This record gives sequence, C-alpha cells and structure tokens, in this order.
Amino acid sequence: MHNAPTIAYIGIGGNLGDARATVVDAIARLAALPQTDLLRCSSLYRTAPVDSSGDDYINAVAQLSTTLTASALLLALQAIELQHGRERPYRNAPRTLDLDVLLYGQDCIDSDTLTVPHPRMGQRAFVLAPLLEIDAAVVIPGLGAAAPLLAGITDQPISKL
Repeated sequence: MHNAPTIAYIGIGGNLGDARATVVDAIARLAALPQTDLLRCSSLYRTAPVDSSGDDYINAVAQLSTTLTASALLLALQAIELQHGRERPYRNAPRTLDLDVLLYGQDCIDSDTLTVPHPRMGQRAFVLAPLLEIDAAVVIPGLGAAAPLLAGITDQPISKL
C-alpha cells in the first residue's frame, strides 16, 4: 500500500562557488529523488545574506509531490547537500548549498532534526518571494497566508534573475 503523496516545498540556496550552477543542479537532483515528482520550481533570486556574511545568495523554491516521509525527505536533501560539499562549521555560515524543508503538506513537525514549517520562513524574503511565485495562495500552518508576510518585509533586497 502506498501513501498518498504530500506536497512539500523546498528552499534552495547557496553563496559559495558557482552558486547559480549549484542551485540549478540541486533542482535537477530534487527532480530525480525516488518517490518524488518535481511539480514546479521558482525563478532564481539574488539576495544579500541575512544574519550571515559573504557573497550574495542565489535562492529558489521547489514544489515537490512525494511519498517520502518528512524525515526521509530531509535525509535525501542532506545527501544532496553533501554531494555539493556542504559543511556546517557554524550557524548561518556561508554555504555551497542549503536545502530546507519549508512546508510538508499542512503538517507541523517539531523533532530534534526537523522543524516544519521552517521556523523563520515567514521573515525571509528569499523564501517568501520564490514560494509565492509558484503558489500565490500558499498558507503557512500557524502563520496564515504567505502573501501579506512578504508585503511586511521591505528591508531585504531581492531581485529575480
């Protein structure tokens, strides 16, 4: 018996090396995940680091339909990060690739390894702008509609590539 697919949104970003090529490759790797279909992907966006330093980030959001559990999806994302040389020397360090489970259906998950909805997604233009591009009506459990949240963030410059 197969689980019904869940719609998940994945935040994609990086700012080390050829970040644009890395993000494009990560999207291709997401599309190739088992038990998963890539439904939509946003444009690429350039943003200045938030609570971090280094070069500008390249960001995108992918919408997946998956029968993987949330924890299995997280492990798959971490494997893709490792394939791109992801290191975690300290919190919010510059990174080759960052893949975050932003939303997993309407689930609220708070485990040692995964918090969904992503804890700061409602305060990040680099998450909300690409997310709203692919789903203008998206609702974040516990926060409500995403569109008004982006309207409230005017101090984070973001540009579509």
